[in-house]
Parts: sequence; structure tokens; C-alpha cells
Amino acid sequence: MSELRELYQSTILDHNRKPRNYRVPAAANRKAKGHNPLCGDEVTVYLDLEDDVVRDVGFQGSGCAISTASASLMTEAVKGKSLPEVLQLFDAFHQLVTQGPGSGPEDGDVGKLAVFSGVCEYPMRVKCATLAWHTLKAALEGAPRDVSTE
Repeated sequence: MSELRELYQSTILDHNRKPRNYRVPAAANRKAKGHNPLCGDEVTVYLDLEDDVVRDVGFQGSGCAISTASASLMTEAVKGKSLPEVLQLFDAFHQLVTQGPGSGPEDGDVGKLAVFSGVCEYPMRVKCATLAWHTLKAALEGAPRDVSTE
């Protein structure tokens, strides 16, 4: 169990140090801003959404290691997926970080995002892990408002 926890920690630290897709995609046609006033995390998610498929995705912002790593891993997970697939992944991830592993439906496979399974043990960190995801959902919906975890 400690080896698995170390792997999870090293993955989160790697994505925090070298976030993937930390950029504004050239063809971005959707964006949303999110803020976690509790700890100061801020993120802007940019999407190139075409024919209900996420063709490209990026993010920018600042936050704790969990927030940054979550945004980084999220961008890798949703790129190339259809809108229904992204929404299903959103639900599965949200369930993972709020209720723990094994709490969701069998089709809720989250792949590498499983590194966040321990977040449910730290309720204050759930908002850090889900900020980018709620911001992504707002961008998909074309929401004109900023997202807040409060």
C-alpha cells in the first residue's frame, strides 16, 4: 500500500512541477475561469470544441500541487473525447474524490486520475482537486460566469 501511495504522490508532484497542456490552444473557442477562495487556487480552462469533441485543451493559472496536477491530468484525459465521454469522466472523477475508489459505477474507469483516490480522506482538498473539472464543465456549457468552489 505504501508503494502505491508513493507512486500516487510522485505522479501528482510530477504534474505539479511540469504541468501538461499549460497553454492557450491556438484554436480555443471556449474558456472558463475558476477560483477556490478557500486556498487561492485559480485556473482558466481553454477548449477547442468541434462537433462535440474536445479537439484540444489547455489551462493556465496558479494553485497548490493537487489543483495544478488535477488540471494537468484532466487535460490529458479529456483531449480527443466526445462531450458525453467527458461528462461521464467528470462524474466518475467527482465520485472518486468525494467518495473514494470503488464507489462509482463500473463504467467509471478514471485511468491515471486514480492518483486522486486518497483525496476523499482530506475534505478540504476535494475542492482543490475538482476546481479544474468544474471549470472545464463550465467551459463545455459556454457558461458566462466564473466558477467558484464556494
